[in-house]
Amino acid sequence: MASMCICRASRPSTWTSRIRTSGISIAPSRHETYSASTILRRKHTSIVTHATLRPRKAFVTLHPTCTSLLPVKLSCRASSLAPTSQDTTTTTTSSPLKELPPYTPPTTGLLSYLPPSIVPYAELIRLDKPTGTYYLFFPCLFSTLLAGTMATPITPPSTILSTTLLFLTGALVMRGAGCTINDLWDRNLDPHVSRTRLRPIARGAITPRSAILFTGGQLFTGLAVLLSLPFECFWYATPSLLFVATYPLAKRVTHYPQFVLGLTFSWGAMMGFPALGIDLLSHDAAMKAAACLYASNVGWTVLYDMIYAHMDIKDDAKAGIKSIALKHDKETKAVLSGLAVVQVGLLGAAGVAAGLGPVFFVGSCGGAAVTLGTMIWRVRLKEVKDCWWWFRNGAWFTGGAIALGLAGEYVARLTGMYEEVEVKEED
Repeated sequence: MASMCICRASRPSTWTSRIRTSGISIAPSRHETYSASTILRRKHTSIVTHATLRPRKAFVTLHPTCTSLLPVKLSCRASSLAPTSQDTTTTTTSSPLKELPPYTPPTTGLLSYLPPSIVPYAELIRLDKPTGTYYLFFPCLFSTLLAGTMATPITPPSTILSTTLLFLTGALVMRGAGCTINDLWDRNLDPHVSRTRLRPIARGAITPRSAILFTGGQLFTGLAVLLSLPFECFWYATPSLLFVATYPLAKRVTHYPQFVLGLTFSWGAMMGFPALGIDLLSHDAAMKAAACLYASNVGWTVLYDMIYAHMDIKDDAKAGIKSIALKHDKETKAVLSGLAVVQVGLLGAAGVAAGLGPVFFVGSCGGAAVTLGTMIWRVRLKEVKDCWWWFRNGAWFTGGAIALGLAGEYVARLTGMYEEVEVKEED
């Protein structure tokens, strides 16, 4: 960002130019240039917005909300121009982010029907962007269908449905809590990223204190949903809060925050088992199946979030935010392909540990391989809109394929299809 403000006085011998930066005054000579570092030493969170000339003083007002000031030059010069009766005001050029459109309240979609006072909180939990909720929900659905298939006797469909609805509610609430925590951590970074600059906390629509109170409400709501499940689920779910709270920090210390996100979003891959009464610590096959399913979902999360990270790759580099997309920008598709192989392989291992049949391997493993391969081949990583399209729809392509394969396996076992095939083969 470059800003230049020139003040001219007709009587340089009797007039004094003075730069005032939020209470800090600097008396320049007749022609003096101030670098960004000079101003930063006096007020490091400011940017020049306008200058006003009055007799004996030229006031330069600095805006307190911008933290990017390089390079900024300010020059006060004297000339023989005649003074005017009115103050002269010069507006500086704005930063690249300032040139972007300002915030406008939603006029379409779900948020447009909400009261204006509620809209910032709905935006904070990404109510209008539910893709993250789907990604958090799918591992819960996978483990519920897998555990229902492994249970003895097989879990009734009504229990599968009620458990699934509870997990969907929990995913909605906890994803919102995770977004709020993330935005609290990133409140000083989001204003410098074009995609996130208008988030409620970043633009000042919600104060950090209000966001913290809101987070507490969401966590208590999530606890209520969790306690609606068998109490064993409480002990399995509690450790995930550590990852929820620390994921935003990972972006500051490692190029692989997506791995931490994977550990967080994939936690539901274990929750279906205790929810249906299967104790992982005493059921060896279930433990192996859950571990493989969890690891498979971690790989899937890193894969889709690597594509998502490409939407912000330029702004992240400028803001100092680390991501796997920045680390492996030159070989992204090779990394994505490797992650896809790992995910499908671990998904197949989960099926082997659970003793699943061909419906699962063809539907879930085959479907995941086809959808992931298509996405990796076709996604244009340099185009933000294309990355967003594949991120949003990939949840349904891959997640839907895995869920349908598991649901088909559950139905096959519920209806005794495999037993009929075995009887015919014996005959």
